[in-house]
Amino acid sequence: MQLKEYQQSALNILSDYLRALKEAQAKADQIAQLGLDIPFEWDRAAWKKGERDYIPRKNGLGQPVPTVCLKVPTGGGKTLLAVRAIDAIQTLYRGRQTGLVLWLVPTTQIYRQTLQALRDRAHPYRQALDLSSGGRTLILEKDSRFSPDDVQTQLVVMLLMLPSANRQNKETLRLFQDQGGFEPFFPAEDQLASHVKLREHIPNLDVYDHQSMLGGVVKSSLGNTLRLLNPVMIVDEGHKAYSATAQQTLRGFNPSFILELSATPPRESNVLVNITGQSVLREGMIKLDLHVHNKASADWRDTVLAACRHRAELEQIAQTYQANHGLYIRPIALFQVERTGAKQRLPGLIHVEDVREYLITRLNVLPEEIAVKSSERDEIENIDLLSSDCPIRYIITKQALQEGWDCPFAYIVTILTNPESNTAMTQLIGRVLRQPYARKTGLPELDESHVYCFKAKTGQLLDTIRAGLIGEGLGDVAGRVIADVEAAPSQAVVDVSIRPQFQHYAGKVYLPCFVVSDGKGGWREVGYEVDILSRVDWEQVDLSPVDSWELNPAETGDSHVSLGLDHLTTIEPLRASLADEMQLDPVFMTRQLLDLVPNPWVAYEYVEETLRRLRAKFPEARIKRDLGFVIEELKKRIAAEQERLTRQVFDSLLQSGELRFYLISGCAGSAIPERIKAKAGARKLTTATGDLPARTLFDYFLEEDFNETEKAVALYLDQQADILEWWFRNNVGPNSYSIQGWRRHRPHPDFFALRQEPPTIYVLETKGIHLGHNPDTDYKKQLFELCNKYSQPTPWNDITQEFSGHRVNFQIVFDDEWQRVLNAMLTST
Repeated sequence: MQLKEYQQSALNILSDYLRALKEAQAKADQIAQLGLDIPFEWDRAAWKKGERDYIPRKNGLGQPVPTVCLKVPTGGGKTLLAVRAIDAIQTLYRGRQTGLVLWLVPTTQIYRQTLQALRDRAHPYRQALDLSSGGRTLILEKDSRFSPDDVQTQLVVMLLMLPSANRQNKETLRLFQDQGGFEPFFPAEDQLASHVKLREHIPNLDVYDHQSMLGGVVKSSLGNTLRLLNPVMIVDEGHKAYSATAQQTLRGFNPSFILELSATPPRESNVLVNITGQSVLREGMIKLDLHVHNKASADWRDTVLAACRHRAELEQIAQTYQANHGLYIRPIALFQVERTGAKQRLPGLIHVEDVREYLITRLNVLPEEIAVKSSERDEIENIDLLSSDCPIRYIITKQALQEGWDCPFAYIVTILTNPESNTAMTQLIGRVLRQPYARKTGLPELDESHVYCFKAKTGQLLDTIRAGLIGEGLGDVAGRVIADVEAAPSQAVVDVSIRPQFQHYAGKVYLPCFVVSDGKGGWREVGYEVDILSRVDWEQVDLSPVDSWELNPAETGDSHVSLGLDHLTTIEPLRASLADEMQLDPVFMTRQLLDLVPNPWVAYEYVEETLRRLRAKFPEARIKRDLGFVIEELKKRIAAEQERLTRQVFDSLLQSGELRFYLISGCAGSAIPERIKAKAGARKLTTATGDLPARTLFDYFLEEDFNETEKAVALYLDQQADILEWWFRNNVGPNSYSIQGWRRHRPHPDFFALRQEPPTIYVLETKGIHLGHNPDTDYKKQLFELCNKYSQPTPWNDITQEFSGHRVNFQIVFDDEWQRVLNAMLTST
């Protein structure tokens, strides 16, 4: 599964942190070995450029436990990030492929979905884990049994519900009760001296009461076993684990590392990566705008009828789309009712059976197309809603489709309850946001979502829905909630033209893009695959750095298991690694490279060469044991070589004149639009005095579309009336201006500004300071430098004489220096 740009950037940031963490820990170990009394918080020292100061955590033994959070909004792919993060933690921090991962989830729905995906060997999530473990992955639940041998030779991933991890929950105290199956991890009951030593080393183990026959003996429970193994801990919806009891319990498992994933982390969370809603939207992961249809009728059936008609229209559009593009979409409508219980069908309350009956008897919906999801009935359990064989088009619920339920085919939510006091509705909104196949269709009808309500106050309804988006980590795109014209004209989408004083620029402002000959005497925009990647000479890939790789002579995590076993008990020694029984599979390794190398035969050759170089230096068993490290390093090497070679192709085409930086009308988003769409009633961007900006190309720029740095830059540009003619905010979307370089992903600048003397168009991108030195920012810097080099003043006769002699200046500005950089830029001549 190919990562989105923001996902790869998040993993790059995490990897850099893990490397720094490993170095800081090694420094702390050196200080301890030398017996120096020097305070050194190694976990804090590794924290360099997070959003906030690092808040240290201690495990149940009082030892530092690195704890970081990835802030991922709904639809951002947090489970994919989690499995890829496990690989990074294992490889870069723990230096091993095996051991225990404790994966905590908050709801039954998320638990089931995660478990199903991780157990399916064909699923990308499981394949990522198998890659990390070299194909030795064991997925377990809390009632499963495992042995020291399993932990030594496999990557053991245990799923637990957050309530199950809560030490105060009486129903789950059996997690800490003595259970059969875990005895090999502990000394025999009659080896009291070994139990004393084990308790000295790990004081927070549960023991039998001293008044009992086994007084002082460590319980052979799952909870104690987890405390022995220092697991890596993944906390899904991490914000739900911040009660004092939950934090004490989780840290009491003595984790070696805690990774939280949350759309709305609390202030106490160490947010390492902040993925914005704009990033997710830009990559086509979510269905926005979200349209709100508030029906004035007092009869709920009219609202249901309108939603069903709309769903039918969407299905017709989806069928046409499938015929043209081959992708199947079956739009689903969700209905939230007031009651679902068998004995709750009362006058004045909308019951699930009322809606089902109306759909079947009045709207001629087939019974098999309707499903109920409630605490008593789950008619979608084990149903693949994405299958073309599935008939379900309508799902009725009260609040059972809250967090964790995930179906990208859900397009419409119909609220038949009181939305003003409906906390469940705010979470239900998030269930219709995921985009099918995580890719925009280009059709607004299939790229947006809808909410139908009745008897609601529009203003309060919009506030409630926007609060729902904030709760999904999408607060920066909450402005993409739009009321339909009939319900609230003041909130309608309107067409906005260029301001009258700038009308003479309409249709005359273009931005350059990299172009190649179209073979017909003209030019077209360069394409990554067809023009750049296809020209790469893959025989030039240099794998000689493989000779300098160092494989671990033994997995560094072995001591976590043996500590307290080998020295404290006389149990049978652990069996040798299974590595000798495994076979290196070049085909499996090749499959991991196909996102980078288009030709599988070439990828296979790389695998063969890599193994040949490693076998000249290491025994076969060592290579097998470190297979995950080998594959990850090989991917990094090939990615670096791909970057080098695509840049080489790009530069060569520029030098030969085959590739040029031109203005042509065929480049997507190269023309400044003559009209934009905006929400009439949304809060506009204003100056400190409350006035509207004076130099914007259009009147409508919404305050909620800007982060703090972008807002500051926009208002600064607006104050430069003696220098700048106008400025414009680049829209987010497939038709916005972007630049195709030698990477697949296209940067989307944030602002354009026109200067009259000297004639210049400024193209600006803002960045947070914490992103100042990551690979994505470095690439954009290089690309912008190249744009500046090739955008010297030239006649633009093929489009217009209006801008003949103008130049374009590309700049990246960071939030700690933007004003200084812009001052220097605007004062230069």
